[in-house]
Amino acid sequence: MLENYLPVLIFICIGLIVGLAMIVMGGFILAPRRPDPQKNSPYECGFEAFEDARLKFDVRYYLVAILFIIFDLEIAFLFPWAIVLEEIGLFGIVAMGIFLGVLVIGFIYEWKKGALEWE
Repeated sequence: MLENYLPVLIFICIGLIVGLAMIVMGGFILAPRRPDPQKNSPYECGFEAFEDARLKFDVRYYLVAILFIIFDLEIAFLFPWAIVLEEIGLFGIVAMGIFLGVLVIGFIYEWKKGALEWE
């Protein structure tokens, strides 16, 4: 039974050897290392960075991003539904109507709560 795993072990060993060889060749042998102050300086649109890179974002940014993902997925569900609409008939229309109704109600709720307002 253990001999069945020998080809897998050989394959893993060869993969590790090839991977490590590529890292060594690319990182130490072939790539020249000549750092200078200009290469090591931070670059942001031609001038020095004036704020920390770990800046806190407003929660509304994430809310708008999540809403975008939700409505993007809605479109991803609409295309296959439209293709097979003739085969699924009235049941498919009702099911998609319920799905779109729930999404529209959620969108109206977010709109009324002011989640889409940007100050």
